[in-house]
Amino acid sequence: MAHLYSLVHLTNISCPPPEMIRVAAKAGFDAVSLRTIPMGLPGEKPHDIAKYPQLLRETRQAARETGILLHDTENARIADGVDVANYEPALAAAAELGIRHILSNIWTDNRDFYTEQFCRLCELAAQYKQTVSVEFVTWASVTNLQQVKELLLASGKENVGVVVDCLHFYRSRVRLEELDACPKDWFHYAHLCDCEAPIPTDETSLIHTGRSERLYPGEGAIPIREIISRIPNVVRGVEIPHLARVEKLGYEEHARRALTAAKALMGE
Repeated sequence: MAHLYSLVHLTNISCPPPEMIRVAAKAGFDAVSLRTIPMGLPGEKPHDIAKYPQLLRETRQAARETGILLHDTENARIADGVDVANYEPALAAAAELGIRHILSNIWTDNRDFYTEQFCRLCELAAQYKQTVSVEFVTWASVTNLQQVKELLLASGKENVGVVVDCLHFYRSRVRLEELDACPKDWFHYAHLCDCEAPIPTDETSLIHTGRSERLYPGEGAIPIREIISRIPNVVRGVEIPHLARVEKLGYEEHARRALTAAKALMGE
């Protein structure tokens, strides 16, 4: 069975969506995973398709020209001081592009608050026939699969999911067996990447690898094949930000090598 491979925006977050789509096509990808919901992080250029209609039009045109699937977008994060109602224009703009999956993660320890906000986000997304998938992040507030599972069950919503990022799966010490205990229809897509075996204990080092120095699949210690074998029917997002490699190789060649490594590891 042939699987879809998607180029995830964090691989080069400074790249505008239209250019990223064309890079993905040239590098051999089937799809892209965009970041069109600004997070306001240092060093990130916002690609706000809801705010900039011209960017939305150019993104749609690039997808039409290349045949690349616009699979998902991010990041509708849940955090203290954030009202998820403000994401609705972004969801509507994504829907105009045919995007049916929204990524979220949790940056507050207030469980009642993030559960309520997640439910509201799911209700907003349902209006556009979109799912909301939670990615557990090693240095966030919800850091592992068990916490996500509890949230999805507590929500009672149907348009939910979980994004398994192999880096966070490994560094949050999630067990493979935990995937078997989750409904299979929760898994829509995953993020493939690798890292060295030692797991840092400080947040600065965790963030550095996550945003700037991930390895190609097969170069490190993550049991990627074993993880994906438990959720085999997902879209395989390749998320490998590595600033030095992008600078040396260029974005297109870096993306091509990342895809080649991912397919080789997965036997495709």
